[in-house]
Amino acid sequence: MKKLLVTGASGFLGWNLCQIAQSEWDVSGTYCSHPIELSGVSLIKVDLTNFEAMKHLFQEIQPDAIIHTAAQSNPNFCQSNPELSHLINVTAACNLAGLCADASIPCVFTSTDLVFNGLNPPYQETDSVCPVNLYGEQKVLAELGMLARYPRTAVCRMPLMFGMAPPTATSFMQPFIQILREGKDLSLFIDEFRTPVSGKTAAQGLLLALEKFQGCIHLGGKERISRYDFGRLLVEVLQLPATGLKACRQQDVKMAAPRPPDVSLDSSKAFSLGYNPLSLREELQALNGQV
Repeated sequence: MKKLLVTGASGFLGWNLCQIAQSEWDVSGTYCSHPIELSGVSLIKVDLTNFEAMKHLFQEIQPDAIIHTAAQSNPNFCQSNPELSHLINVTAACNLAGLCADASIPCVFTSTDLVFNGLNPPYQETDSVCPVNLYGEQKVLAELGMLARYPRTAVCRMPLMFGMAPPTATSFMQPFIQILREGKDLSLFIDEFRTPVSGKTAAQGLLLALEKFQGCIHLGGKERISRYDFGRLLVEVLQLPATGLKACRQQDVKMAAPRPPDVSLDSSKAFSLGYNPLSLREELQALNGQV
């Protein structure tokens, strides 16, 4: 089997990807500050912001392909820690593209729907980027830098993701469930819209892009939904207490990073290649009893 290197294996998306990729790849995964065990996956501790360590990793593993999921993906953290987040989100990503170019191997990068300002959805790959927060800006810089160094990179813009998570990470869904089960109030935005997918579906999309695509592609789901309406669906399907679920607006919550109102993705290009997300209800039903 060919060797696949997944960065960020202890993160939500990387963890899901490592499990799904095993059927077709010999998978190695990296982690930095959160040790993790994954059956069937070789885990390596490495600081991706250390270029010499990255070069050594490539020499040691000699991967046939890379999927780069490692990132500092919390917009508020990035906004408050610009230099630290730039090192992993931009510098490390561009260095990794250079190493893939040197080795002439496929490279997949996970970007974000937050490269858009949310004013003209749904967004196609050809639409101009215009991020409203530093995390989005860093992902734009990484997209441009990686494609400049290695045009064979597949830049996958990811939507909001949910689903099963490792002990070392969560999707946005886990805190929602915990808060509601504890009988506390959960206020969710009625004026922020996304096109979510499960981590499992997202992982399938990344493997598809690895096989079939170069350049920029969107891996959103087929349904546009607000965070509040997603919460209502979550309550219904997982049979959670509903009394704590409250509606609010973005302006009601003070956050370090500004948030765009609607970054729904048009993922028609990916759908035409065989990317086929289930409905949100079906995705949540598949998780029932596991979360």
